[in-house]
Formats: sequence, C-alpha cells, structure tokens
Amino acid sequence: MHTAGIFGLALLQQGPDNAALQGSGSALLEILANSSTISKAVLLILAAFSIASWGITFYKLWTFRRLQRQSATFLDVFRRSNKFSEVQAVCGSLKASPLVGLFQAGYAELTAQLRQNTPPAEPSIAGSNPRAPAARPTLKSLTAVDRALLRASVVEVNRLEHRVSFLATTASITPFIGLFGTVVGILMAFEGIAQSGSTNLGVVARPIADALVATAAGLVAAIPAVFYYNLLTQRVKLFASEMDDFAMEFLNIAERNFT
Repeated sequence: MHTAGIFGLALLQQGPDNAALQGSGSALLEILANSSTISKAVLLILAAFSIASWGITFYKLWTFRRLQRQSATFLDVFRRSNKFSEVQAVCGSLKASPLVGLFQAGYAELTAQLRQNTPPAEPSIAGSNPRAPAARPTLKSLTAVDRALLRASVVEVNRLEHRVSFLATTASITPFIGLFGTVVGILMAFEGIAQSGSTNLGVVARPIADALVATAAGLVAAIPAVFYYNLLTQRVKLFASEMDDFAMEFLNIAERNFT
C-alpha cells in the first residue's frame, strides 16, 4: 500500500509537467499554423538548409569511416608487398582510399621514367661469352615523382573537402535568415499594435512569439552545422597528414631502389 501510494503521488506530480509539455507543443504547432507568409517562407528556407546539411553530414561520416578502413587495408598491403606491381593489383578494390590515388600517381610516374631510362640490350655474338646482366633501371628525376604525388594529394584533399563547405555556409547564414524573419515579424507585430491601438499583452504576445520562432529555427540549423563542420574539417586534416606520411614513405622506397 505504501509503495502504491508513492507511485500514485509520483504520477500526480508528473501529470502537470506532461500536460505542460503537451500544451507547449500544441501551442508551437498553433503558432506555426497561424504564422505569416514571410515567416513560413523563412522557416521553409531554414528547413531546406538544415535537411541538406544533415544529409551531407551523414554521407561524409559514412564515407570517412569507409576511407579509414580501406586506407588501413591498403597500408597493410603496401608494407607487406615486395613489388609495386603487387600493390597495384589490389588498388581496384580499394579505390575509396585517398592513398590509392597517391600510389597510382607515383607509380605511373615511376614506371614512365624507368621505361625511358632502361638501356637497350646489347646483341649477343655467336661463340662469345654470355651477355652481362642487364643494367639496373634508375630514376631520372625523383623530384618529378614528388611533384606527381603532390598533385595527386591536392586532388584527393579537394575530393575529401567536397560539399563540406556547405556546412560552413549553413552555420554562417541561417542565424541571419532567422533574424530576418524575426525582424520582419516584429515589424508586423508593431503594425498590428498601431492598427488596433491596444498594447494589451494578449494582443502582442502571439505575433512576437511567431517572430521569435524564426530565430530559434535559425539557431537549430546553425549549431549542428558548426559542430560537424569542425569535426569533418579535422578529419580531412588527419587524412591529409596521412597522405603526406605515405608520400614520404613512397619516395624513400623509390630512392633506395631506383637511384
């Protein structure tokens, strides 16, 4: 009995709070339904920005997680392989990794230089000693390989940053759009006060509440965009640092084996 009494008292205490929440939710819906055309247009614009920014955020988070997995797999294959041709064979299944783009650019430049600098084989003479082993191919310019890796790095970073800037645009512009809706709504509220000639709170409260909803909507769209823009930008910087480390590793291997 004592437990039941406590439970019933808790329900009675929570009842007014739940009713207040339901009342505030219905009041907000009523404000939105009765809002002006300008306020509805502002809210639609803010909703479009918010939906687009959330879509970009989820897509980039999924893409970056996939890139991270494939980059780890590619590095494992790269460091265990004895030949660049073995690494090239697995690049097709790991195309999402930015390291694959760097490797293919460096490998293409490396292969082109080695083909150009491979000396032609001397013709054998009948009855003479066997030919000497072919000369070891060497790179003509390690700097050219470095430039190829640098170009590929710029391309991959631009690919990683694609559409992320829209989050910064959303974060910077939506508060001002919401503020515009609020200012227009307050102006219309004051115009209604002037026409009615009454400053009663019941008359002015609803138009002002309608105006302030736009500012709240602008902040709702901007705050997540700021957070995820900073998060994704930091992830891009980490990928760029990883690409720089891989480029140095590639150049070291090329210098040891082909110079």
